[in-house]
Amino acid sequence: MGTYVGVATTNVVFLVTSQLLVAGFMFQNTCKTIFESIIFVFVMHPFDVGDRCVIDGIQMIVEEMNILTTVFLRYDMEKIYYPNSVLITKAISNFRRSPEMGDSVEFTIDVSTPVDDINAMKKAIQTYVESKPKHWNPKHVVIMKEIENVDKLNIMLCVQHTMNHQNYGEKSIRRSELVFELKKIFENLGIKYHLLPQQVHLSQLNITNNN
Repeated sequence: MGTYVGVATTNVVFLVTSQLLVAGFMFQNTCKTIFESIIFVFVMHPFDVGDRCVIDGIQMIVEEMNILTTVFLRYDMEKIYYPNSVLITKAISNFRRSPEMGDSVEFTIDVSTPVDDINAMKKAIQTYVESKPKHWNPKHVVIMKEIENVDKLNIMLCVQHTMNHQNYGEKSIRRSELVFELKKIFENLGIKYHLLPQQVHLSQLNITNNN
């Protein structure tokens, strides 16, 4: 009888101990999650409601901030919920808190374009950028990136906005106007891109009519 009671007591102690360990582990994880969330929201505080951010390569607007979660609104109006304990481990880009931000336009012209025309193109770009001081910082650069397939001259125009990209609609309008101005510059200077001549081999088929 005594042996039976001893075994039963051991089983009860083991069961209670294991349950306490599980509860302690769960409580520890919960406390860790809450602590990390509080640090993220009140200490790190990488954004505010309304900020435009990029997380995992996705551009989103902060819609709601809570202790444990943050709600984002994606470009297509889909709501995305992130645990703050997960956000604390991610790189977060914040447009509103950024200074004046840059932009770029890449294009290709014919490698046979005269140097004088390229210099005239650079001058026309400079004139346009400097004529829009409310839109563009006068500092800009035209980079000759590479010659491709012996016929393409790849060029990049790097410019700097007079604002960050929090107002993405305004940023897009300014960039569209810049691209349209480049088109007019190309037309005025006769700058084009021509495909290399392609060889076409034709063969004649002789069809004999047995009838």
